Formats: sequence, structure tokens, C-alpha cells
Amino acid sequence: MKRVFIIHGWDGYPEEGWFPWLKKELEEKWFKVFVPQLPDAANPRIEKWVPVLARIVGVADEQTYFVGHSIGCQTIARYLETLPEGQKIVGAVFVAGFFERVNLEKDPDVQETGRLWLEAPLDFSKVKSHLPKSVAIFSDNDPYIPLDNQYDFRKKLGSEIIIEKSKGHFSGQSDGITELPVVLESVLKL
Repeated sequence: MKRVFIIHGWDGYPEEGWFPWLKKELEEKWFKVFVPQLPDAANPRIEKWVPVLARIVGVADEQTYFVGHSIGCQTIARYLETLPEGQKIVGAVFVAGFFERVNLEKDPDVQETGRLWLEAPLDFSKVKSHLPKSVAIFSDNDPYIPLDNQYDFRKKLGSEIIIEKSKGHFSGQSDGITELPVVLESVLKL
């Protein structure tokens, strides 16, 4: 059974934006789709999110797909880094992901959360060893994720890069994005 895990971003939730639409579309194509709520979404922490994702996934295999939004992309990468040698998934679609740089509000707690994710070591070669295919999607007017983040996805993970026009942060709340066909197409191409 093909399984897809859709991982929300910072302050996200399963019913946000385009997640319900994507879940419905994939289920119509015979995928089993999971959109988990990660703990304390307003205060995301690697040491909380990655183990929860691992527990929800169980055993990842060559029928397992991931879709991540924003910090959810980092969560997926950090989860993949923990997999045993030789274990592979089908692939991942990263939407508005970042590893190098993110524009955050000046609130000290927000800055600290961002710093923890940006500065925590990540072994990209380990991540790539479990990730045969990936697509990274960015918007040319994302207020949080500078386009230069695409280079890590391309160079370190071998991701295909897609740049969308005027989609902001691909958020349902602030950008009004309730459907995102490019993500569905990308999952089906993996």
C-alpha cells in the first residue's frame, strides 16, 4: 500500500490550507494518507517532532512518500537521517523548505526556535542515501523562505527545483492557498 505522510510546518495543523485537498486527491488515487498533528506546533523542536514522526510512520519502505511544508521539510530530512543504512523510501516533495536561511520576526522566542533548527547538524549524505527522488517547490515572493534555499535541495539532496509565481509561503491562512496542483503532480512523478 502506498503511504503518504504530509508534515505541516511551524504553527501548522492537519486541516490547514491545501493539506485536506491533497489528502483527498491522493486518496482518490489509492494512496493511504496521514496528516499528523505534531506536538506543540507553535514551538517546534527537533527532539519532539522527529521521534513522533518516526512513531507515526513505523517502518518506512519503498511504498512510503513524504510531503513537507516549511519546517516540516526539515522534520522529514532529520527523520530520514535516522533511518538504518539501506532503508529507502519512494521520495519526498518539499514545499517552502529551508536549511540555510529563514526570515523570521524579531521576537526572541521565534529567533531562538529558528536558530535551533538552522544550527543543528544534519548529515545530508545520510538523508540522500534514503531519498532516491525529491522535488523542492518554492515561491518567488515567499516572505520567510529566500530562494537561495533551493541550492541545498539541488546540490545536497539532488532535488528537482520548481519555482512558483506569487504563492507566498503556500499558506492557507495568509496566502489563501487551498489547492496546490504542483504538489500532487510532483508526488505522482516520484
